[in-house]
Amino acid sequence: MKKIFFLLIIFLPNVTFAASMSMIGEKGKVSEVSKVIEIKMYDNYYEPNIIEVKKGETIKFVVINLGELVHEFNIATKEMHIKHQPEMMMMVEKDILLGDRIDLKKMKEAAKTDHSMAHSHSNSVLLEPKKSADLIWKFSKNTKLEAACNIPGHYESGMVAKVNIN
Repeated sequence: MKKIFFLLIIFLPNVTFAASMSMIGEKGKVSEVSKVIEIKMYDNYYEPNIIEVKKGETIKFVVINLGELVHEFNIATKEMHIKHQPEMMMMVEKDILLGDRIDLKKMKEAAKTDHSMAHSHSNSVLLEPKKSADLIWKFSKNTKLEAACNIPGHYESGMVAKVNIN
């Protein structure tokens, strides 16, 4: 009985995370991309700051960090962003996020004991200045979403884009 209880404690957070991810959509397939949207990240704002998509649509986001700081592009509900922000604070406290760069060696080491430090979510990219990445997301749910940067202080200063699902 103790072993079963122990396993439930270990795996319950993963079940919760998977359930919350499925309520906002799912990782998209390259073969299903119907539209490409370029997202420019500046220091504390996105261009565009309103993203229009259709339910069922698979979007390829080409995310470019044109700012001087590390930024995140994360598609989630407001509640999910708020829950994610302490993880981002831990990355700052562990000297993984260093203003204008990401210490990938420390990130990899920290991820061995805390998988959230890997920052490998399919709904998010974390970019150093002058870097870019693609994110493919299928908007399979009609949920109120935002794209936001959860690096400490960025969300609070307005680095949020509204996602309209029509």
